[in-house]
Amino acid sequence: MRADRMRTLAALALAGFLILPILPLAIWSLAHGWRFPDLVPQTWTLKAWSLAVDARSGVLHSLAVTAGIALATTLLAALIGLPAGRALGLYRFRGKGLVTLLLLAPAFLPGIAIVFGLHGVFLRLGLVGTVPGVILAHLIPVLPYMVLVMAAVFSRFDPEFEAQARSLGATPWQTFSRVTLPAVLPGLMTAALFAFLVSWSQYLLTLAIGGGRVQTLPLLLFSFSSAGRNDLTSAIALLYILPGLLVLLVTARQVTGRSLALVGGLRP
Repeated sequence: MRADRMRTLAALALAGFLILPILPLAIWSLAHGWRFPDLVPQTWTLKAWSLAVDARSGVLHSLAVTAGIALATTLLAALIGLPAGRALGLYRFRGKGLVTLLLLAPAFLPGIAIVFGLHGVFLRLGLVGTVPGVILAHLIPVLPYMVLVMAAVFSRFDPEFEAQARSLGATPWQTFSRVTLPAVLPGLMTAALFAFLVSWSQYLLTLAIGGGRVQTLPLLLFSFSSAGRNDLTSAIALLYILPGLLVLLVTARQVTGRSLALVGGLRP
C-alpha cells in the first residue's frame, strides 16, 4: 500500500512538473496585459484566441502545413528506417560501425553547418522554398532516431518466426504484415513518435530551406514573439503543444506494449 502511494505521489509530482510551465502560457493567452507586480491579470479576454483561430491570421494554415510536413517526414523516415534498422540490427557486415557513426553525425555536427551545406545543394536542385525541400531537409535530423531505434528493435527480433511463416506457405507480404510488423510495431511507434516530434519542432532547417515561403508554426510563433504579442504568442504556443500531446496519447498503448516475438521466442 505504501509503495502504491509513493508511486502515485511520484506520478503526480511528475505531472505537475510537466504541466507547470504551461500554466503561464494559459494565463497569458487570456490576459489583456499582465504587468508586474500583479500576480494575476487585471483584465481577461479571448481576443488572442479569436485571432489565433481566425483564418486571416494564418495560424491554422501554418498548423496544417506543420502537421503535413511532420507526418510526411515520419512516413518517409519509416520507409527508410525499417529496412535500414533491420540490416543494422540483424546482420554483421564490414563498415557497420562507420554506417552507425554517419547516422549519428547530424547529432554531433553544428546545426548551422548542416543548414548551410543543405541550402547550397537544395538551391541547385530547385528545392529551396518548397514543401518537398523542407520535408527532405527534416529527414536529416529525423532519420538517426528512426534507424537506431529500429536497429535496437531488430537486434532482439527472431527471424525464425518469418522462416516458419514462409515454410507454411505465407507470401513475403503476408510474412511481413502478419509476423514481422506486429512484432516490431511497438518499437516502430516509438521511433515514429520521436520522428514526428523532431520534425514538428524544426525551426532553423525550415527557415533556411523554406526560404520564408513555407510558413510553419515555429516560424509564426517566433515572429509573433519578436513582435511582443505575448497573448497571441501564448495562444499559438498552446496550439503548438497540442498535436504532440495528441500523438503521444494515440501511440501510448503501442509504445508501452510488449511483443513476444521481439524477445526471440515464447517465454513462460
